[in-house]
Amino acid sequence: MCVEARLNIVVSGGTGSGKTTLLNCLSNFIPATERVITVEDSAELQLDQDHVVRLETRPKNIEGEGEVTIRDLIKCCLRMRPDRVIVGECRGGEAMDMLQAMNTGHDGSLTTLHANNPRDAIARLETLCMMSGLTLPLKAIREQIAAAVHLVVQQTRLNDGARKVTYITEVAGIQGEVVSLQDIFVFKQEGMDKKRKILGRFIPSGFIPKFVEDMEAKGLKVSRGLFNNAPPPPAPPPPEAKKEEPKKAAGK
Repeated sequence: MCVEARLNIVVSGGTGSGKTTLLNCLSNFIPATERVITVEDSAELQLDQDHVVRLETRPKNIEGEGEVTIRDLIKCCLRMRPDRVIVGECRGGEAMDMLQAMNTGHDGSLTTLHANNPRDAIARLETLCMMSGLTLPLKAIREQIAAAVHLVVQQTRLNDGARKVTYITEVAGIQGEVVSLQDIFVFKQEGMDKKRKILGRFIPSGFIPKFVEDMEAKGLKVSRGLFNNAPPPPAPPPPEAKKEEPKKAAGK
C-alpha cells in the first residue's frame, strides 16, 4: 500500500542483510503505467515494468578520465521525466541529490543505505548529505530529510542467519532540531526453538501513521485494526471431563 500510495521509502540495514532483495520486492508493486528510472553502481535490480530506464555508473579509464558517478546519473535522470527514481544505494554525497529528487515531485522514490536501526539511518543520511560538499546548516538538512522521507524499513540479519524486517518506522516530521520518528511495527524476539532458530512475532505499536488518511483519500482501504496493539484474547480453557458419580448401593 505504501508503494502504491507513492510514499518515499528508505530501506536500511547492515551488510548482507538483504536490503537490495527487499528493494527488488517493493519495486514489483509499482504500477506498470509509471515511468521508473533506476540508478545503480552495478545493475542488480530486476524490474518487470515496461517503462524502466536503467542507469549504471562507469569507473575511470586507464587514463583517469570518463568516470560517471551516481551523482551525475541522478542529476541526468531528473531531466528524463521519471515518475519514480530508485537509487540502488546511497553511500556518499548523492544522498543530497536523492532528497532533492524526493522533494521535487518524484514521489514514490526508493533507496537503500547502511544502518543498524531507523534512528541510525537518519543520522547516517545527515552525514552523507554533509559529504555532498554543500555548506548547509544541520537544521536545513534535517528539514530536508523530514520533508522527503516518509518511511524507514529496517532489514536485519539475525543470529541464526534469517533475514527479517525488524522495524517499520514513520518519519513524523521535525520537532525543534530533531527528526521525529515513530515505530509502526516492531519484530520482537521471543527465544529459540530446538534447532536454534529465532522465534518472534511482529507487534504493532498502536500508533496510526499520518499517511493513512492520504492513502484513504487515494482510494486505498486501510484497516485500522492492523495497527491495534491490544493483546490477543486468551484461549478458552479445555473442557473438563465430567466425573462419574459412584453408584449408590441399593438399600435393603
